[in-house]
Amino acid sequence: MKITFMGAGSTVFARNVIGDCMCSEVLRDSTFALYDIDGARLKESQTILEAMRETMGGYGKIECYLGVENRKEALRGANFVVNAIQVGGYDPCTIIDFEIPKKFGLRQTIADTLGISGIMRALRTIPVMDDFARDMAEVCPDALFLNYTNPMAMLTGYMLRYTPIQTVGLCHSVQVCSETLLKEFGMEDKLEGRKELIAGINHMGWLLELKDKNGVDLYPEIKSRIGAKMEDPEFKDKVRFDYIRNFGYYCTESSEHNAEYNGFYIKSKYPELIDRYNIPLDEYPRRCVNQIDGWKKEYAELMEKGVKEHTRSREYASHIMEAVVTDNAYQIGGNVLNTNHLISNLPVEACVEVPCLVNGSGIHPCAVGSLPVQCAAMNMTNINVQLLTIEAARTHKLEHVYQAAMLDPHTGSELDIDTIKKMVDELIAAHGTYLPKFH
Repeated sequence: MKITFMGAGSTVFARNVIGDCMCSEVLRDSTFALYDIDGARLKESQTILEAMRETMGGYGKIECYLGVENRKEALRGANFVVNAIQVGGYDPCTIIDFEIPKKFGLRQTIADTLGISGIMRALRTIPVMDDFARDMAEVCPDALFLNYTNPMAMLTGYMLRYTPIQTVGLCHSVQVCSETLLKEFGMEDKLEGRKELIAGINHMGWLLELKDKNGVDLYPEIKSRIGAKMEDPEFKDKVRFDYIRNFGYYCTESSEHNAEYNGFYIKSKYPELIDRYNIPLDEYPRRCVNQIDGWKKEYAELMEKGVKEHTRSREYASHIMEAVVTDNAYQIGGNVLNTNHLISNLPVEACVEVPCLVNGSGIHPCAVGSLPVQCAAMNMTNINVQLLTIEAARTHKLEHVYQAAMLDPHTGSELDIDTIKKMVDELIAAHGTYLPKFH
């Protein structure tokens, strides 16, 4: 088999996913094709993965493909393609995405999923992924495309609606959602055998049901304990707990993410909310700087002390591949189109996150029915932006970019329409060649 990793310069993530594959007897003899446009980072990944491969028995082989001119060969004959690209990187694009909105009075935390910066990230990433899809249609039309790149719903939604490529979007937060919640309350004794149902959209999937191994609903006990947590000045997950108080359910992604998916928490008129809810403004740029510095130190240490054997992680990718190859069923939380109204009170064009069965014939999404009306309403405030951004990427119409920004809950709650348009124009100008269709 051939497993191609797009954006292999994301060394830590490539190490986790490909290391997971090396832990699988079914997958370890594969050819692992690494593709990136950054030669130095691609070389680092190759060095780490070759050392890991030797440590883990020397199975399979690793090939490297640098630059757009070699992209088609990286994809040729692939059975699975893992996508983890970041178009524009931290410098310049993430810096631009934070600094220009800040100049207009719009503060953000992560800015990779929704908001004005999620819109910009999608607009510069969709054309690249569309190029991937064109190449795949020619050289590996039956490959399964596993997308890990954000903004998840916009990118996966575009791939599923406008390309012929089999695609599923994968996020890290579904697997750990209920576990995180129970551990926050010291309810570890409820982890084993628990039953859960999660559905909604990426980064705002709702933990609709959580029961212990005996079928006892755990939400009443959780809700009785929320008050104490909200009073704790050190507690960091307050936005999601506020969701439980006001909307009835916990959601999949962290509070720092969800603080910017609505108009409730980051408000210039109410600056005290930042401290009340422990909202880390400008969090993603800090993480980027720390990750870059941390990786330099880790790489030097690995070169000095050697690479340890990998322990298989909880990432879905290798388990999905294994299920497809062996036809042994595996369940994931996947991002798919809402075809046939998997979630009956969300639009069919939306990219939704629902339980999916994986087996030898691919990804099979499960129908969930209707969400509680307030949860569907919250999702729709995000879906509106996602659908308009996809339309902007498809048509190259600037008016759709404006409309997506105007309808974004956080942006629209802070800025007037004229200011939003000025901000969009300045962002597009600053991104330059990363957004060529809008110049």
